[in-house]
Amino acid sequence: MTTIAQRRSMVGRPRSRARARVHAPRQVLGRALHRLVAWATTLALGVSAVAFLFLAVGPHVLGYQTATMLTGSMAPGIAPGDVVVSVPEAAEDVVVGDVLSYHIPVEDHRVETHRVTRVTRDAGGRVSIVTKGDANNGVDPWVATIEGDTVWKTRFVVPHVGSAIRALREPLVQRYVFWAALAALVPLVLWRIWRPSGEGETT
Repeated sequence: MTTIAQRRSMVGRPRSRARARVHAPRQVLGRALHRLVAWATTLALGVSAVAFLFLAVGPHVLGYQTATMLTGSMAPGIAPGDVVVSVPEAAEDVVVGDVLSYHIPVEDHRVETHRVTRVTRDAGGRVSIVTKGDANNGVDPWVATIEGDTVWKTRFVVPHVGSAIRALREPLVQRYVFWAALAALVPLVLWRIWRPSGEGETT
């Protein structure tokens, strides 16, 4: 004998199945979008954390220093926008061919990163160097005397990172990044609020 409740249950099953079939593509799309957003967020956070550790924490903990190359004087080995990573080395160990970052002895005493072409030592052991940019035609028009017992010798180069950092620091870029992030966040929040019950959930 079939009860009224059983009949209602049997009548309602086809409609439930049809509704499930209609929502299935939306659920798949919702899950895919959710995973894509989660992956992109994780990737962005990971890259930001690595950049922060490399540029802000590493120099204090590991003792190296970083500088962004502004000109093409050391191209093609070091291009504008590349980040130069330098480590301290004893001044007495400087040899021709080393790439050093040092304060030039003229003009604004800016930091220059050039290759050593000549090394001289006086009676007191002080080291003087003549340098040249790999892409320049002649040597630099000065002789730099190294102050102190150490110099900063280039260990390796990270391409393009400096250009990316400088671009992100531009006020116009920061403004557009903010609005782009907001434009992407608002639809995501609205979708999470108004999505059908159970959509995007897995067991």
